[in-house]
Amino acid sequence: MTTFAQKQSPAVRTTPDGARRSPAQKPRRRPKERLAKVVIIVLLLTGAAFAAFPIIWMASSSFKPNTEIFAYPPQLITSNFSFDAYITILTDPAKVRFFINSYVVSLAVTALTLLVAILASYAFSRYEFKGKRPINMIIVSIQAVPPITLLIPFFGLMVVLGLYNTYQGLILTYLVFTLPYAIIMMTGYFNTLPKELDEAARMDGAGPLTVLWRILVPISIPGIVSVGVYTFMIAWNEYLFALTLTRTEDMRTVPIGIQLLMGQNSYEWNEMMAMSILGCIPVLILFLFFQRYFIGGMTAGAVKS
Repeated sequence: MTTFAQKQSPAVRTTPDGARRSPAQKPRRRPKERLAKVVIIVLLLTGAAFAAFPIIWMASSSFKPNTEIFAYPPQLITSNFSFDAYITILTDPAKVRFFINSYVVSLAVTALTLLVAILASYAFSRYEFKGKRPINMIIVSIQAVPPITLLIPFFGLMVVLGLYNTYQGLILTYLVFTLPYAIIMMTGYFNTLPKELDEAARMDGAGPLTVLWRILVPISIPGIVSVGVYTFMIAWNEYLFALTLTRTEDMRTVPIGIQLLMGQNSYEWNEMMAMSILGCIPVLILFLFFQRYFIGGMTAGAVKS
């Protein structure tokens, strides 16, 4: 029969060496385990510092006078701290135009890529049709083609179509490189969604497009956001085709604008660094704002087994 004292006292356990301890007492970590943890933390911090140093130096250089960039010994924190480089860029209409062009092209490419990729991926994932396999092979094969090999053909094509030095020319060119990846990724994501969702919606009278936009798309937000962020980064950072398919400065994008700061006789290093920092901000905002959507598992429990 259990006594009152036994009910009130916590259960006592014994360790392998015969010592008695209560459940609240956690086993002490061995010195080797603690040392291994410290070593791992030090290695991770070293790697993070190594990766972050170029960005820190770029940000520091953007606040320095141009004559102090290559001062010896180098100084990470300058005594002549100034926002002159940022003010010069943000008050120059020609340089602001670089950012406007990049935003227009990148947002348009991202929106069109997602629209076409969602529709195409839904067809590849849910339907069987003639030529499905060859089309899939072509889409995968496009990913293996080096973009530089298509530079001259695209240049000639845009000139013939009258799209040289236009937004439409850049957008259509970028779609060729962003759509295959987007279709492959979205098709794989749709394949992970149970087809019982489609069947349940059709039993309620929903059509194919209703099933896609009202059922599948909302629960595919993680995949859509991942593809969208990747597409935006490709269009935002692209240099080669933006240089080749545009002629006038009012059509140049941010990567070309940074290169134009490299003058014939002198380089505006502080302005180049400032424009690089401003060019990184959109991508950083995307990751900070949409990082919660990268977590999968939104379909867990959607269908009862």
